Amino acid sequence: MSFLQQAEQSPDTERMVDTDTKAMGYLPNYTRLFAHNPAVYVAWQQLNGAVKAGMELRRYELATLAAARALKSSYCGLAHGKVLRDKFFDAPTVAAIALDHGSAGLSAQEVAVVNFAGKVAADANSVTEADVAGLRGHGLDDADIFGVILAVGARCFFSTVLSAAGAEPDPQYNESLDVDLRRALSFGG
Repeated sequence: MSFLQQAEQSPDTERMVDTDTKAMGYLPNYTRLFAHNPAVYVAWQQLNGAVKAGMELRRYELATLAAARALKSSYCGLAHGKVLRDKFFDAPTVAAIALDHGSAGLSAQEVAVVNFAGKVAADANSVTEADVAGLRGHGLDDADIFGVILAVGARCFFSTVLSAAGAEPDPQYNESLDVDLRRALSFGG
């Protein structure tokens, strides 16, 4: 499940396990990992919740998937690709988005967001004022752009922690996603 041994049980870890098991219907591997520091997990949930609350869910998920691809995070790719499939697109469209096949049925604005999010995750120092101006040209205001940056920054934290600790994607993705979509969303880490 990860490179780390199982964390010791405490009232905080038991609450985490119970809450996530009830919410997901199973115990995610990332919950087991964050049981090593429940306070960080709670802080992550608060941060991620605030980021998501500040933007449209579809934009959040597209930016998050683009970041997962840039970070080579299969765990996050599978999780957020599933949300995109369940709420917004069919499986072939999500696979095309994950494989970076042009617009894949996205609006020009969404393509710009995906490209920008991928650039931020891959090399934030390479972002230029022209990149931001490009998003403004697609109708995003500065609060929208900052929301994308926040979504990517939060994903960088979570994906990096999971990847560095060797957290494996939950086996439930094998049951809930068809093989072609799983392959497209498995970015190598």
